[in-house]
Amino acid sequence: MPIKKQFVKTKPVCKVTFSVAAKAASHASVVGDFNNWNVAEGALSKLKNGTFKGVFDVAKDAAYEFKYVIDGVFVNEPEADSFKWNDFAGAENSILII
Repeated sequence: MPIKKQFVKTKPVCKVTFSVAAKAASHASVVGDFNNWNVAEGALSKLKNGTFKGVFDVAKDAAYEFKYVIDGVFVNEPEADSFKWNDFAGAENSILII
């Protein structure tokens, strides 16, 4: 499952697990509105099976634009909640709805 959402009852956040398969890649991050599009803050860990994975606390009751950055290339999540055109990027961004 590429995106897993776990709501925290005691806090106004959702623990979101991002997973992306990229066996040949050296580095992967998730960047978006929730981390100011910061590659370092969104760094994902590479697992032995070649999947990159990370868990982030994301504020609830909002929608966020995001993308993966795999070895410097921006990639959408095919199973995102939806997609939105971004004039700045000149492409669609994935949407995460919490």
